[in-house]
Amino acid sequence: MKLDLVDPELRRGVRRIPRMPIHRSWGRLVVRALIRRRPLGKPVEGVDISVLDQGPGLRLYVPAGGGSGAALLWVHGGGYVIGDAVQDDAFCSATARDLGIVVVSTNYRLAPEHRFPAALDDAFAAWQWLRQSAASLGVDQHRIAVGGASAGAGLAACLVQRLHDTGGAQPYAQWLFSPMLDDRTAGRRELDQARHRVWNNAANRIGWAAYLGTDPGGPHAPDYAVAARRGELTALPPAWISVGDIDLFADEDRDYARRLRDAGVDCTFDVIPGAPHGFEAWAADTAIAGGLLARGRTWLGARLAGPPPSHSPEEQQ
Repeated sequence: MKLDLVDPELRRGVRRIPRMPIHRSWGRLVVRALIRRRPLGKPVEGVDISVLDQGPGLRLYVPAGGGSGAALLWVHGGGYVIGDAVQDDAFCSATARDLGIVVVSTNYRLAPEHRFPAALDDAFAAWQWLRQSAASLGVDQHRIAVGGASAGAGLAACLVQRLHDTGGAQPYAQWLFSPMLDDRTAGRRELDQARHRVWNNAANRIGWAAYLGTDPGGPHAPDYAVAARRGELTALPPAWISVGDIDLFADEDRDYARRLRDAGVDCTFDVIPGAPHGFEAWAADTAIAGGLLARGRTWLGARLAGPPPSHSPEEQQ
């Protein structure tokens, strides 16, 4: 993808992003180790961070004063094959501080060592832990949102679907940054030629194949493995979805947002011109990223502060 398609403010940063050798087992191990040692940014002040030995590991972010009673369960990205909750310390601590909410960020078992449904089971376990611990955290268990970035956002969307079908308390909202929603994108070989910045379709195919244990884009996928494969989206929680217009996931995210709105789900779809995948994380100090994060946090804060919103679909272009 030509650099001139990238927003000028992001060009310098996107040039610095190295290629990740995730097609090799040693490469994945190296990248995982580097992510744990070099998170994206530093935590903000005024937020207490605790590391909890629950399942594959949780990170708890509590703002000064204990928060407003609302909470967010956050799921990190990494294409299902890399990533760690620690990578989002800056993001999660800033969200906890700015919104005055408790944030729980969960690790999950990575593919291909652990295929579906391992990651989803870990996210489900984190949801259960958060609800069961709500009273001790000062959280109203009926005011918990679920969110994530990239593959983590795809997991969050699948978790929402699974919770809907199992009944009981539901997430108050779903907060999805450039979600990885549809394995059929990876099956579209013509997209390889576009060579999308940061996360291209060759990497996408590696991630989905590792997670599903089969070639992506086939006629069927297991329930709750691929969010976009679900046919019925009625009665899911309000959603906020963001994606750059030059992100590999732009089309699948746009389609999922449309289907949510068609199903009567309140869905805000925020499209950022000239933005490659994950820019709000690796270019968080830019104005374009700051604007997106402010809009996203404003949306989430409003949802968590008030009663469930009426169905009023909206799109920001």
